[in-house]
Amino acid sequence: MLDISPLTWAVTIGFIVALLAVDLILAAVRPHHVGFKEATAWSVFYIAVAIGFGVWFGMQYGNAAGTEYFAGYIIEKSLSVDNLFVFVIIMTTFAVPDHHQHKVLTFGIVLALIMRAIFIALGAALINSFSFMFLLFGLLLVYTAIQLFRHRDEDPDIETNLMVRGARRFLPVTADYVDGKLVTKVDGKRLFTPLFIVLIAIGSVDLLFALDSIPAVFGVTQEAYIVFTANAFALLGLRALFFLVKGLLDRLVYLSTGLSLILLFIGFKLMLHWAHVDVNESIPEIPTPLSLVVVLGILLVVVVASLIRTRTNPEEKAHPGSLRATKKQEDDA
Repeated sequence: MLDISPLTWAVTIGFIVALLAVDLILAAVRPHHVGFKEATAWSVFYIAVAIGFGVWFGMQYGNAAGTEYFAGYIIEKSLSVDNLFVFVIIMTTFAVPDHHQHKVLTFGIVLALIMRAIFIALGAALINSFSFMFLLFGLLLVYTAIQLFRHRDEDPDIETNLMVRGARRFLPVTADYVDGKLVTKVDGKRLFTPLFIVLIAIGSVDLLFALDSIPAVFGVTQEAYIVFTANAFALLGLRALFFLVKGLLDRLVYLSTGLSLILLFIGFKLMLHWAHVDVNESIPEIPTPLSLVVVLGILLVVVVASLIRTRTNPEEKAHPGSLRATKKQEDDA
């Protein structure tokens, strides 16, 4: 286990909060359409920050720790692309005005970080107390991978989301977005705007993604600090990445298949680790450098194969995949 001091934790969290604060301030003070140049600049900045942190971390705590961080970061970054798909669907479903999408994404990232921090703390405590959690996490990832592959050509049905349906049923909601406010007053009555419902939709989706991504990164490291920073730096660049690649997302037709393979691989890695620790030490484990190579290889194949496929079949559109059949398919069945 690494000896991460409370000061290092505090400085790291403070730095991440400061970056989030800048995003929130920009979103609140200057709502605007984020163009390609601005999105590119922010994307490069966040990737540079993540790499710079990884280099410092590796120099400070050793190459093995640095490799674990980069493996975790790449896994979380690849899984976050599926987040982007769903964000696009939510924005489209609720017809979020272009100049308010910046704010929605930033709030979504804050919610995702909070939920991941909670799951990381719980996951680390469970793993430290019960080694069989590696088996349970592994089985969860394998199940998720199978479900994602089965429904790889589907989109999640946001309209049937339990939290969204409940909010629409029990909360008074305005007809328009009221300058991007979450709550407003009309004739002395406090009303919620559609933006509040959008945040509920994103928050509930973030919860589902956290259930998958946290066990996945625990597959390459058991260090809570690495799990947290890999998640945080992967999520920080999500807003800029959304505006940068939302036009490209439709072309990644094999992304869901690739992500299901990554989850399946990490799931088996976790189960092998459990078997090595609890069953027999002669059972081999998958080393982190190999995990890094496998994940990068899958992503490279997915991107190249997707671009070739959509070049020959331009009418094909990518889907984020779903963990269960959509309402339409259930009705058809």
